[in-house]
Amino acid sequence: MSSIYDFNAKDITGQTVNFADYQGKVLLIVNTASKCGLTPQFEGLEALYQQYKDEGLVVIGFPCNQFANQDPEDAQAIGAFCQKNYGVSFPMMDKIEVNGDEAHPIFVWLKQQKGGVLLDAIKWNFTKFLIGRDGQVIARYAPTTKPETIAEDIKKALAK
Repeated sequence: MSSIYDFNAKDITGQTVNFADYQGKVLLIVNTASKCGLTPQFEGLEALYQQYKDEGLVVIGFPCNQFANQDPEDAQAIGAFCQKNYGVSFPMMDKIEVNGDEAHPIFVWLKQQKGGVLLDAIKWNFTKFLIGRDGQVIARYAPTTKPETIAEDIKKALAK
């Protein structure tokens, strides 16, 4: 696989999303969780999406339950929680794994493109990957990196 556009995934309603449909967009891909200390980042992610979506930003959330059982609900409950509590309107995918033998191919590829500080594995919820308009990974951000702090990187990616 040579770019994010080579992949597809199921959205939170079970429909297949072909990432080729996002060609020319800047993507911010995040593994999310509904019951995590970092869950309030949904608010910042939604703010980024609202601020830059008309310029070509798409935030995409991938719920994951691999870290301390912090997203145990089914897709319908996760979607309702995100919308009700944080007004999430950006695309949410079906729950996946980001590490191990069952890791979703998108996250296998993302980790190959931008490894972590000590290990390539995703260390916790809300790890973020910024993808340029060319479908290539620009940057990887730690779970504790607040969404608003990456706005400048997003603006630069949108300007290209």
